[in-house]
Amino acid sequence: MGKSLFIAEKPSVAQSFAEVMGERLTRHDGYQEGDNVIVTWCVGHLVGMSYPEVYDEKLKRWSMDTIPFLPKEYLYEVMPNTKKQFGIVSGLLNREDVETIYVCTDAGREGEYIYRLVRQEAQVHDKDERRVWIDSQTEEEMRRGIKEAKPLSEYNNLSDAAYIRAKIDYSMGINFSRVLSLKYGRTMAAFLNEKYCSIAVGRVMTCVQGMVVKREREIRDFQKTPFYRVLGTADLAGASIHLEWKAVEGTKYYNSPLLYKENGFNQKSSALNLISEVSELPVEELHFNEEDIAPVSNVGIVEKVEKKKEKKNPPLLYNLAEIQNDCSKLFKISPEQTLEHIQSLYEKKLVTYPRTDARVLSSAIAKEIDKNIRGLGNLNMMKPFVDEILSKESYKGLEKTKYVNDKQITDHYAIIPTGQGFGALKSLSMTELSVYEIIVRRFLAIFYPPAEYEKVSLTVDTSGEKFFASEKYLKNEGYLALMQYTFSKKKDKDGEKAFAGAEAEGEESTNEEEEENQNLREVIDSVKKGVEVSFATLGIKEGETSPPKRYTSGSIILAMENAGNLIEDEELREQIKGNGIGTSATRAEIISKLERDRYIQLNKKTQVITPTLLGEMIYDVVFFSIRNLLSPKLTASWEKGLDYVTQGSVTSDEYMEKLEAYVTEQTNGVKNLYNQNQLNQYFHHAAQYYKTDASKGKAPVPKATKSSKKEK
Repeated sequence: MGKSLFIAEKPSVAQSFAEVMGERLTRHDGYQEGDNVIVTWCVGHLVGMSYPEVYDEKLKRWSMDTIPFLPKEYLYEVMPNTKKQFGIVSGLLNREDVETIYVCTDAGREGEYIYRLVRQEAQVHDKDERRVWIDSQTEEEMRRGIKEAKPLSEYNNLSDAAYIRAKIDYSMGINFSRVLSLKYGRTMAAFLNEKYCSIAVGRVMTCVQGMVVKREREIRDFQKTPFYRVLGTADLAGASIHLEWKAVEGTKYYNSPLLYKENGFNQKSSALNLISEVSELPVEELHFNEEDIAPVSNVGIVEKVEKKKEKKNPPLLYNLAEIQNDCSKLFKISPEQTLEHIQSLYEKKLVTYPRTDARVLSSAIAKEIDKNIRGLGNLNMMKPFVDEILSKESYKGLEKTKYVNDKQITDHYAIIPTGQGFGALKSLSMTELSVYEIIVRRFLAIFYPPAEYEKVSLTVDTSGEKFFASEKYLKNEGYLALMQYTFSKKKDKDGEKAFAGAEAEGEESTNEEEEENQNLREVIDSVKKGVEVSFATLGIKEGETSPPKRYTSGSIILAMENAGNLIEDEELREQIKGNGIGTSATRAEIISKLERDRYIQLNKKTQVITPTLLGEMIYDVVFFSIRNLLSPKLTASWEKGLDYVTQGSVTSDEYMEKLEAYVTEQTNGVKNLYNQNQLNQYFHHAAQYYKTDASKGKAPVPKATKSSKKEK
């Protein structure tokens, strides 16, 4: 009987597999071997695509005459820095005594590609190849993955999609970068006082760069608009309450052109006139203080009293994009750093596979989820919550909730704690511990009831105008009991604010208004329709519209996941979730590459992203040459096409035919453009917002503005 060879993506994962083999293994250079099994590893990619000059030496020189370059057959080669390990792996794959090969690379498109390239270059034939597909690195899950390993051929569609993805990035990257550099490189270099300027573009990176530049220009072009609200205080059943005027249907100002919105005017004079009408005092007899508040004595009538109960359900579980966004807010770390931390937790058997787009569990894991819960009872700070969940058996029936949905899972279910691996906790950094904590709390929260609120509100009529007062308070904290993080600097009075960094994102705090109206809750039971309300003051509060917020490293990941739409509301985001830009495995690296190329800047303290002058210039070049490369929808459609290949509904040949036609059309289109001089005016316009230091090789940085100062 022949031996079984297990090949993992990297040494640490290979070691985890070695530990569950059930036999003693001897260490060798690049692998471990026992009586029945061999365990070896890649070091990431061992094989890559060959550069154009490998096809033809003439292609080393960039020339309009040699593009578009679209080879009929793509060439691959062993990477120089991993040549030794490839030789070891190749030798093991082709050993006569190796009968079965277990592919243990990461369970996803990229992991599949890593092995397929090695297999291709090693020319593996006549072996029983099986795919191990696991969601965590616990011993139990790894043994299950080995036992249930399917023939490698069942993943051929996934392999096809992986090969095509690489060919897309290769053909677009090489052809578009070359044609744009040849056409516009000298123009850009002359403007920046450099010898030459190359332009790097790509299917995903250029689209993301465009999102950053467009947002920056929206902020620059934004014109703040003042508006004026009318607020009042009144006595109700012996308590002082705060009210706000709104123009509702049936009132004088409903749909009036004088309004900014239903609760504010465009002009202060309009607000003054309203106060005059309501108080039945001429404007000149209203005595406003420095805060624009005037004493009045008009009487209103309570028109409506309402009590309403509201529930807030626990959020869905984490996928990679969601946790990268939260970690950007909470810990001010980049998406790439977040992925590194979660990968570390995964390899230490503490959490499940990180590179997932799903925010739900599979029905299979839901049936045995109590194992994960019970394991978390070993964490002292989580034990009270775990005990309550187990005693109430609230994990039963989970498969009938929104947290379980097989249709929303492609490769892996959501990131959750395994309930194992606690021996590794002492080796975690403080940030890793905090990342682990938010995963644990988010997971346990789904077994808790919703938070329950009561909202009390009343409507007061005075002189035909409507004033409103309301208050919302927490009656039952439900799952919010779990959301008080140990690392939080601030804790909200009712536990609703899960993130200490929320206000740093520019969110307006409403605590002051809520506290001011806490009397409403106390008197609402004694108030009935028709009761008189004595107004004490009416005032004007000026506000102004705000520009869009700059992307952070976390919010741009969410925008990428939703094809360029940054949707703040979590439930709405999940409902409209469609085609993304890039994948969970690649988005963080795209942000890092744009930063390395000096096309964007990432503020390490705030994680706010801004473009550089170079990035803006390249945006203008692309906008006037291959404009649709900036389209999130088009970029997402390429990704959706890869999904169709994986599903088998589109063939590789069909996809490649469309790709080659697109690259050819766009490349030849740029060749026929002669708009270099026109672009100079756009370069000059962008440059006025930057302090240039191109002569020292430094990226031009944005000049400070009021908006940028707030975000730094």
